[in-house]
Amino acid sequence: MIQALSSDNLPKPHFRYSPLIKAGPFFKTAGMVALDTGSGQLESGGTALETRKILANLQSALPDFSLTLDNLVSATIYTTRFDLFQEINQAWEEVFHADQRPPARTALGVSSLPLGATVEMEFLFYRQE
Repeated sequence: MIQALSSDNLPKPHFRYSPLIKAGPFFKTAGMVALDTGSGQLESGGTALETRKILANLQSALPDFSLTLDNLVSATIYTTRFDLFQEINQAWEEVFHADQRPPARTALGVSSLPLGATVEMEFLFYRQE
């Protein structure tokens, strides 16, 4: 069974899509940009701040789906500022410490992202029923 899920701890979509899909034991997020959950506006301040906001939004919603970062299988990072990838990686490492298993990860440089964001991330989780 495939289910569309949502959470008040995730920003509301600006377009028509499901923020999270559950398909069997897999949970797949839509691409997430650094939106404020209250206003729905893009947080500005550069790649590091956007990355921190995306990861904070993700972490605040995980309990709503009975997920933790331990369930995270993979992440894909898109950025319009690949020259500043070290900033993205530094913000990433604030969440994924050396003593924890990090997910598989792919990073891509792109020419533009929705709403003028410089970073977008999507995540795949696995939770056995």
